[in-house]
Formats: sequence, structure tokens, C-alpha cells
Amino acid sequence: MAMNMSRRRFGAGVASLGALAAASPLSRARAQAAPLKIGVLLPRSGFLADIGQQCQRGADISVPILREMGYSLELINADTESKPEVARTQAEKLIREGADILMGAFESGATAAIAQVCEQNGVPFVINIGADPQITEQGYKFTFRNFPTSIMLGTSGLSLFNELFKATGVTPKTAVLMHANDTFGQSMLKGITALMPKLGLPFQIVETVAYDPLARDLSIEVAKCKAARADIHMVVTRNKDAGLMVREMVKQKYEPMGIISPGSPGMYEQPFLKTLGKYADYCISNVPWYDPKQPLAKTVEAAFHKAYPDFSFDLNIGFSFEGVMVCADAYKRAGSAKPAALVEALKTTAISNRLMVGGTIRFNEKGQNVDLRSASVQILEEKPTVVLPVENAVAKPVFPMPGWDKRG
Repeated sequence: MAMNMSRRRFGAGVASLGALAAASPLSRARAQAAPLKIGVLLPRSGFLADIGQQCQRGADISVPILREMGYSLELINADTESKPEVARTQAEKLIREGADILMGAFESGATAAIAQVCEQNGVPFVINIGADPQITEQGYKFTFRNFPTSIMLGTSGLSLFNELFKATGVTPKTAVLMHANDTFGQSMLKGITALMPKLGLPFQIVETVAYDPLARDLSIEVAKCKAARADIHMVVTRNKDAGLMVREMVKQKYEPMGIISPGSPGMYEQPFLKTLGKYADYCISNVPWYDPKQPLAKTVEAAFHKAYPDFSFDLNIGFSFEGVMVCADAYKRAGSAKPAALVEALKTTAISNRLMVGGTIRFNEKGQNVDLRSASVQILEEKPTVVLPVENAVAKPVFPMPGWDKRG
């Protein structure tokens, strides 16, 4: 009920803004141009539904804000149901329904399927979230990604380990790696294995434990991790499995120095925070994140909390907002919704007024934004908080973490 009320209040606010804007000659001139139709594909149902719905909120909140910034756009939404094969058919459906450009789709399998459809149909595609490196290694002409590849995630995420140890004066010697065995998890495992020797990290991975992200019981996997007696518990999780894992760690009284992800979802998500309460505290996710010191991030966060007071503001919101913004910005500069014009505009994207940690949004010859980096996001007082890099941080990191029975 609260969610429905917040949607109505938000809708009323947007309507009021629209009424004010319509009164100006400039706004009337803008209204004469047809808005860009952005087909948004996200996993709003299925096992990734919580994240997909959060991404959808980020896309939805972007519309009134971007219109106030002078962009002309509308969204056509579709549910991938957390299935790549559904993502493909939904992408084809949106194109038939007149979408000028597609944006999505969080999960790499679905994102890869949509990219293929867009290449086959000559329709531009902007990736909000999706880390499989191969997506931008196919020589595609219509695909643009404003999100790190898994290699970029691993490099930036692992580099933050050394920053954490330096900031806290604590240096662990061993780690166990527990990872989801899906496409993303396997890609991250490959990247971590390749990068560890190159980054001068002081610890060794003494055990690797894979698990099914759809599993309902992780007791055996957690027991294997505990038996390794490693200093830190490294994780590559997906969504609900992160909560299942930590609950089992509490149950088994498995207390490493810290629970740290080098770059995966799960431990900053709303379900994780709500389910675990104080046991969520001190978990660290080294992930791409919004810069809490950026003016646009503050503006979007305030609007988001007003519209959705029961939900946390996270990277899913930020990258989905930026995904829509990239589409709208290309249209504004191109002056046309024709695919060729949009693609040429996307190639020359240069957006410095952004939400996320990193430099100006621009794409290389492969359609990949390479100027992105991760932040260490630690749960403090049950809230995701940027603790590193220092220039973006709003609090100091806590490491080692307190034991389970020492929480308030």
C-alpha cells in the first residue's frame, strides 16, 4: 500500500512539473518534437526480480528529471523474466512496437541476447548493467555499454583490497572464494584468477567453493569455507543467495576478518539489508557505485527517496538512470531517432554531469565505456556507505569486522 501511495504522490508531482513546464514557449516548442521511444528490458520477474524492479525504478525516476533537463523521451517497458530466451523475444516485440532504441538488461545472458537482436535489426542498444566482456568483443556496431566488464570489475574491485588494508592497517594472509556458478560467477572467477598475481595482493586464495545461486541451502558450501580457516571470505553472489550465505555463516559461527566481494550484487541489495538486519553490517562490496558527492547524484537520490521511500538508492538505480540519460542525450544531439543518426551520436557521447564514480561517459571503438571504477561500499548501521576511495568516501572502513555476537 505504501508503495502504491508513493507512486501516486510521485505521479502527482510529475504532473505538476509537467503543467508548469507546458506553460513556457520553450516547452511548447519541445513538445512539438516526438519524444524518443526507449524500450527498457529488465528482469522484473523470476529469480532476479528484486534487482530488475530496482533497475526499473531507476529508469522510471529518470523520465521527469531528464525532461526538466531538456530531454525528450518516453519509456516502453518489457519484462525479461530473468531468462535470456524471453529477453530475445521481448526485444523483438519492442522493436515491432516502434522502440527507437533499447536499454537493459542487468543479466549478462539476457543482455547478450538483446545485443544480437539489435545487431540483426539495426537498432541501437545501450547497456545499463551487464558485465560479460564478450558482449563488446563481437564487433557489434549498435551496442554501447556504460558498465564495467567483469575484467574491469575484477581489476578495480581487487585493487580496492589493498586500499582497505592500507586504510585499516590490517593485512590478511589467506582467503577463501565462494562464488555463484552461473555465467557471471564463472566470468568473475576467471578474471580474479588471472588478476590476483598481477595486482600485488598480500593474500592467497586457499580454497574455491562454487554454488548454485538458486540453491535453498548453502550449509555444505559454507562449511567448506569455514574449514579452510582463511582470514577473509571473498564472495561473488547474485541476489537472495547472499542473505542465505550470511545467515548460514552466523548459524555455523564462521567469523572471518571480513566478507568482501570484489565486484558482485547481493550484499547491498534491499532484501539483504531487510532480512539480515545487524548481521548485514560490515559486509563490503567493491562495486561501481554512485558518487555521494556528485550534485546530480544528490538530486536523483532525493527524488528517488521521495517517490520510493521504502527502497534504498543503489547502483541499480544509478546505472539505469544513466542508461536512459545516454539514450536521451544521443537523441538530443542527433536531432533524429533514425538508427544511423543515434549510433553516430552515441559514438561521440561525452557526459560529465553524471551520478556514478568515474570520469566522463564516453565509448571506445568497441562501444565500451572504459572510464569507470569501483568503490568500497560497506554496510554501516544497515546502510550501504562509501568508505573508499577516500575522495568519494563519506565514512571510514571498519576492518576486521566485529563477531556475530558483538553486534548491537
